[in-house]
Amino acid sequence: MDRVYIFDTTLRDGDQTPGVNLKLNEKIEIAKELERMRVDIIEAGFAASSQGEFESVRTIASIIKDSIVATLCRTVQKDIDIGWEAVRVAQNPRIHVFISTSDIHLQTMMKKTRDEVIEITESMVKYAKRYCSDVEFSAQDATRSDWDFLIKVLQVAVKSGATTINIPDTVGYIIPEEYALLIKTILEKVDGKYIVSTHCHDDLGLAVANSLAAVKAGARQVEGCINGIGERAGNTALEEVIMAIKVRKDFFNLYTNIDTTRIYHVSQLVSKYSGIPIQPNKAIVGLNAFRHQSGVHQHGVVSNRMNYEIIDPQDIGLPKGGIIVLNKNSGRHGLKAKLVELGYNLTEEQINEVFSEFKKEADVKGEIRDDELVKIVERTLQTKKT
Repeated sequence: MDRVYIFDTTLRDGDQTPGVNLKLNEKIEIAKELERMRVDIIEAGFAASSQGEFESVRTIASIIKDSIVATLCRTVQKDIDIGWEAVRVAQNPRIHVFISTSDIHLQTMMKKTRDEVIEITESMVKYAKRYCSDVEFSAQDATRSDWDFLIKVLQVAVKSGATTINIPDTVGYIIPEEYALLIKTILEKVDGKYIVSTHCHDDLGLAVANSLAAVKAGARQVEGCINGIGERAGNTALEEVIMAIKVRKDFFNLYTNIDTTRIYHVSQLVSKYSGIPIQPNKAIVGLNAFRHQSGVHQHGVVSNRMNYEIIDPQDIGLPKGGIIVLNKNSGRHGLKAKLVELGYNLTEEQINEVFSEFKKEADVKGEIRDDELVKIVERTLQTKKT
């Protein structure tokens, strides 16, 4: 099986989420946890954007030993100089340079011609290569670019020394089948030794789907953020990509080096420091990911967890799954399982009596907490005695 490299940009793109401002000590703690999770590349920040960001990137680069530490740079000498100064202390440094390739960016934002972009790409990748053997090149807004021009730029980047070429869906525009075709086309037409990377945004809710389609088509690095945070609607949620590759290895025939048992902890840490709550129905790490409310589902999970859970919760660092949520939709099997969990060993007659009282209260209250269920049980049993 081929390996897919995981590139985490929580500390850079995630930190650009509106309303988020990660402090240095928070970034350090997250970086250490990402390293423990065996993330391949940690993008520590955009070193040239401010003195504080420079210090943050440099500090993280000096601490992290196992993961590659990258910094993002514009294709400008000053950015690359500052970026290298920040990551040069890392055991495994990477310089990540980017320039736009779409006509809308060139004409309305950069005021550059296509020829100028090719010239800048060549000179700045070579300039970064003088500092660092590991250079990643990103074609910003690649998915809205003319494909023939994009391929020319990427070919120049590879010939100039880029070892990874990133194909960002910067505005979340592309569709999975289309993205897969683009990746295949690049692999067919761009000569050289390099890794193709993805960087997808979620404006149409397709970031994870696009990333997985690209991986299936031959991309071998996926960029994203924990919990899918990031600019606008966010980035690819790395935990979803990682677990999709693990659970569906029969389909992808790929693997990552990630210790998935660290996922839940890292997710909670990022939520805490970013101040962004995890939506309950969020895949993999949401509160409801392993909770069951329907009577039919509760019966299935009690019989065999795999009836309704395709992921072992311990694989992401949760102690158990199959959590029964009791409310008016719950059936006897779910109630019985919860009673056993709470230490009750009741007869079928007692269960039926408790179930009847439980249903009456659930119709009024909705969800019944464990402490409330205990009161129902004790009250019902006491009434029966008298």
